[in-house]
Amino acid sequence: MLRTMVSATNTLSQLQHQLDTISTNIANSNTTGYKAQQANFTEMLYQQFNNDELDRTVRDTPVGIRYGVGAQIGLIQSNQTQGSLQVTDRDLDFALTTKNQYFNVLMQNPEGDVRTAYTRNGSFYVTQTEPGILSLVNSDGYQVADANGQPITFPDNVTGFTMDSDGSLVANYENGTPLKFQLGISELQKPNVMEKLQGGTYIGLPENLDALGFTQAQVLTDLQGANRQVGIQKGALEMSNVDVSKEMTNLIQAQRSYQFNTRAITIADQMLGLINGIR
Repeated sequence: MLRTMVSATNTLSQLQHQLDTISTNIANSNTTGYKAQQANFTEMLYQQFNNDELDRTVRDTPVGIRYGVGAQIGLIQSNQTQGSLQVTDRDLDFALTTKNQYFNVLMQNPEGDVRTAYTRNGSFYVTQTEPGILSLVNSDGYQVADANGQPITFPDNVTGFTMDSDGSLVANYENGTPLKFQLGISELQKPNVMEKLQGGTYIGLPENLDALGFTQAQVLTDLQGANRQVGIQKGALEMSNVDVSKEMTNLIQAQRSYQFNTRAITIADQMLGLINGIR
């Protein structure tokens, strides 16, 4: 009975993480650029008891009894499928149409340190950072980086924005002299190595990347130059790729698994009570 309670308790804590993942997906079903997360379970260690060595039956599994200690989440995997595109016809709305490509933004923490974050949300705005100078920022106020990792700034008398054939952002002026900027875009080779950052749609390189056995070059590639292959559409935004009906199905299954394990604990507790009550 104690083994039953231990196995069920271990599994319950992991099921709670799965429920949290599903609820986060449902809550972000309308978040621009959000990628759904999926919790994948794996079996925890089990103990083998060879108590029936005389059994000569040919089978795929070892002879005897295997006591498990529950299940755990082995991986929370990001679903990188393309979300639907919503046409906005706005000059500073951009949707990436190629899988695993992300915009680069400069995220500043309360201590003043700046790190590069990656997002599929291409809703950008302009804000004045100093007299006569505008910066390109996203909806959360983070500066958008160019292909060299520097903030995109330009004079404030801009009249409009267009996009060049190579995917570069062009700021137009009344004097007819445009300014061209290559938006900072990176392609992820191993998106599941990235860690989730605040805000739901932001991911970043983990601080323990070396301990994980990867280099930055193995995880992502910064797309630069005239021949970079970027899929981008102006005047549109990529919506969340969360399938609400699938998430609701997963939620029901997780709740039933949770109820099953809580019932196992209740039954084990009742059996222990019967044993303790024997005189």
